Amino acid sequence: MSRLAKRITESSPKNYGMFSKAMAMAGTRDLIHLELGQPVHDTPTHIKEAVVDALHAGHVHYSDLRGNAELRTALASKLQRENAIDVTPDQVLVTNGLTQASFAALFATINPGDEVILLEPFYPQHIGKIELAGGVVVRAPLDRANGYSINPDMIAPHITPRTRAIILVNPCNPTGRVYSREELSALADLAIRHDLLVISDEVYEQILFDDASHTSIASLPGMAERTITLFAFTKAYAMDGWRLGYACGPTDLMAGLLTVTSNEVTHVNTFIQYGALAAVTGDKGPLQGMLAEDRRRRDQVVHALNQCPGVTCPLPQGAIYAFPDISGTGRRAQDIADALLEREGVVVEAGSFYGPAGEGHLRVCFGAESADRLTTALERMRHFFNTLAS
Repeated sequence: MSRLAKRITESSPKNYGMFSKAMAMAGTRDLIHLELGQPVHDTPTHIKEAVVDALHAGHVHYSDLRGNAELRTALASKLQRENAIDVTPDQVLVTNGLTQASFAALFATINPGDEVILLEPFYPQHIGKIELAGGVVVRAPLDRANGYSINPDMIAPHITPRTRAIILVNPCNPTGRVYSREELSALADLAIRHDLLVISDEVYEQILFDDASHTSIASLPGMAERTITLFAFTKAYAMDGWRLGYACGPTDLMAGLLTVTSNEVTHVNTFIQYGALAAVTGDKGPLQGMLAEDRRRRDQVVHALNQCPGVTCPLPQGAIYAFPDISGTGRRAQDIADALLEREGVVVEAGSFYGPAGEGHLRVCFGAESADRLTTALERMRHFFNTLAS
């Protein structure tokens, strides 16, 4: 007889997609990993040095359950200045990455049987958290015909009396779309009309290209009181292994999140929070340099993919992913991803991993490998698609 709780046995197993398949081949051939959203950059030096200084200064003991007060003050200032979200430091919670922030937000707000809407193509790692909290995942498609934009007429039919929340990822993983203020206003109108929460994942907020502009949905009229916004240092600052993020929202909801996190981990590692403080308050030059490199790699990947027969690839507005349409090959996305791994040693994710709305696409992370490795991967992909077409 299983002694595991039903929340474990009856929830979806966490799926790492093509990464799991690639790991089974590790050591047997040269694999180029374009499936993981892992920055290739090193964490900027001034951020590392701030942690070393904190260690030497003796910041090695318990600290505030919500996060270091100086860090939360800096984050509240940043949120007001850059996101137009008016919060106090007491409305900010420092977390172990955006993953824990998402977990806490869902556990604090979702009751068993509540429905949570994911906009598809979706970030699949939110699914397990919804189910562990006892919620029911409901998928509402984005508008594929209009570049996977937010179309409220496609979302509204999925709202029922049991709907509790909508999860938004902006900029979007996997499509690279940065939603306009008009799109977000339409989503906000739905949330207000149906009295829904919005849990907004904004981990890619600082990775924007060309003229793209990021808007936090919590800054829109009527949304501050119903939005929990999630951030992390993971992508823009190349701090994925540091596991540092933060959440903000209305006071009553943030008290609920704190109940979850303080019971789960007490608080985030004390001394690494000084690295986060250095990231927020320090030199932005390294961030801009990393963004410029990402932009060059984005342009390189999109140009190369558009030279492949059966492939069309728009320029992503943000994040570190291209989302090429490979439907012109006549093959299923998963078949293409599997064949690229087997034949060429290039690991990309099938668009269908992000829900049926992603079928006919691949997700290619241009931020995960060095420029030389990326060039090699694109040569292999070009060879693959040319062979497929011949």
